[in-house]
Amino acid sequence: MTTLLPAPRVTLSRLHAPTLQTIPEAVAENVRRVRATCSARIMAVVKADGYGHGAVTVAEAAVAAGAEWLGVTDVADAVALRDAGFTVPILSWLNPSGADAETAAALRIDVAVGSVEELRQLIADAVDPVRVHLHLDTGMARGGCPLDDWEELFRTARAGRGRVEVVGVMGHLPRADEADPRANAAAVLRFRHGRDAVLRAGFGPVLVHLAATSGALTDPGTHFDMVRIGAGLVGIDPSGATTLAGAARWTAPVVHSALVPAGTAVGYGGAHITERETHLSVVGVGYADGIPRELAAEAAVAIDGARYPIVGRVSMDQIVIDTGAVPVPRGTVATVFGPEGGVVPSVQEWARWAGSIPHTVVTGIGARVQRSVA
Repeated sequence: MTTLLPAPRVTLSRLHAPTLQTIPEAVAENVRRVRATCSARIMAVVKADGYGHGAVTVAEAAVAAGAEWLGVTDVADAVALRDAGFTVPILSWLNPSGADAETAAALRIDVAVGSVEELRQLIADAVDPVRVHLHLDTGMARGGCPLDDWEELFRTARAGRGRVEVVGVMGHLPRADEADPRANAAAVLRFRHGRDAVLRAGFGPVLVHLAATSGALTDPGTHFDMVRIGAGLVGIDPSGATTLAGAARWTAPVVHSALVPAGTAVGYGGAHITERETHLSVVGVGYADGIPRELAAEAAVAIDGARYPIVGRVSMDQIVIDTGAVPVPRGTVATVFGPEGGVVPSVQEWARWAGSIPHTVVTGIGARVQRSVA
């Protein structure tokens, strides 16, 4: 009889996994910062999985800090928040595949409609009344009902009473990132006309909201009844006029290091050639994880209180950094970005290095990067 011996136990050497850590206290601080600038209600917009920071985590911190509403992209996102236990009002205003009227009514999820066609479809689908916010185009031409269609929108809403209940009117500021009230004066005036037209059409009282993060922070004339804070929750003011608290820290391990001579070609195509003997380290994140592939020469990560430049092309799974005379052991943790300041890069710096905006940096972090909460 053959005796089977147990397989030898293999102990794996684990490195620190690439991790995005969300900092709820920073979210709360940003809500408090907005509260200090205005007396309007605050909607915490947690679309795109809370701008990449985790919708439930961000929503919990925002509501605890005083946000009275939540905003999402579609009804399915709102359902996930209801399943997580949130009872505050929720608005879904994009609904790219159409709004689920039955679910919206059952779970008391408000739905924004920005065209006569959308409203007619919602009325046709509704059995129980759906709470509706009329979305008016105030000059962006990127959604919202055009001025010429407002009267038809109102007539359709009146005809659909019993299936829809108009409870709000909303718009967007087309140039809020300029942090200059004069840039949006025409949009604010049009929105005021729209609000008045809604009231004259027999709807009211309605919740009136126009401003997002930049407007809330820089233009009191846009506050109305409520402001919608999305990017601002996680530390991004699109206007750049204020400094908010960064709400995440992205770290990743060094997976390989080597001392190389001058004249060493680095990465695909040898896009970088070392000018001297130097230490190179490979950090285990790449463009599949959200590192922008095209970066300015000053792009860098932080390790142990020093900033080291990224050299060569960004690969799918890796970047290479030049640490000069400093040898960096395998397993050392690098900080891609964080809120600490100093040598630690910020999300805003990464946006500049990529020729983009901070929103694309935080929402582009891939699923392979683990998530944690501080």
